[in-house]
Amino acid sequence: MHPEHDSGRAARRRQFSEAAREERPDLTLLCLLLAAEADPELTEHGIDAAQIELDRLAGLLPFRPARAHGGTDDAHAWARSVSGLLGARCGFHGLPADYRRLESSLLHEVLRRRRGLPILLSVVWTEVARRAGAPVYGVALPGHYVVGFGDPYGAHVLVDPFDGGRILSDEDAGLLVAGATGEPLTPQMLAPADPLETVLRILNNIRAWATARPERSDVRLWAVELSLLLPSHPARLRHEHAEVLVERGDFLRGAAELEEYATVLEAVDPEAAETVRRQAAAARAMLN
Repeated sequence: MHPEHDSGRAARRRQFSEAAREERPDLTLLCLLLAAEADPELTEHGIDAAQIELDRLAGLLPFRPARAHGGTDDAHAWARSVSGLLGARCGFHGLPADYRRLESSLLHEVLRRRRGLPILLSVVWTEVARRAGAPVYGVALPGHYVVGFGDPYGAHVLVDPFDGGRILSDEDAGLLVAGATGEPLTPQMLAPADPLETVLRILNNIRAWATARPERSDVRLWAVELSLLLPSHPARLRHEHAEVLVERGDFLRGAAELEEYATVLEAVDPEAAETVRRQAAAARAMLN
């Protein structure tokens, strides 16, 4: 890897870490900095261009409902307006084949191809609608991310961007959750998604994509490393990071991280900590 690429990546990661710690994290910027890890050709100019495209789409919204009256009617009007533009007119949607493509998790590619995973299409919906002044928020249903318009704790409407912005009834939302988890829909599942939780979920999707493709351990590595830069992340990611380093032949760093993780684990699960220490010893043995 060229030194210029290394320094550029380090700068983007610093920016990603800083953006994740803002009082109000910019979801668009975080998604684009994430995408730049996968696509080194996504420069600052390309990131600006993606932001401009979201602004342009927001400017195309033909109908801005008066919000003075409130209620479900306004939420429906916003849902129809945004989905009419993005789904019907612009053709943003998803297909089962999109789950097999890394591009489906990269915001600039989703804007270009107008195809993607439910969560990335939902980012497009929320970020375009937010720019137009809509009362909009992401909804992280288990297994299928959707978008809400209106008051999340009162009158609201859900839409499914993966299905072109189809308006969902409560029964439809329940079927999505049941299909993914076998569990019933609960009110807690309908709460607005936090931007950082959304970013972590995108990175989890990328990790799952790469884990199924051992030849793409490079992608799995950067997805784990970005996850670790978020202010809050599962502790087990430190273990996964060490494992990926070992798989990629970086035995010394991998062993050191396994030993550090074992020290943290010792207080809560001594038996698991000992297992991790054995992994570290095995990694060091590979150096001989």
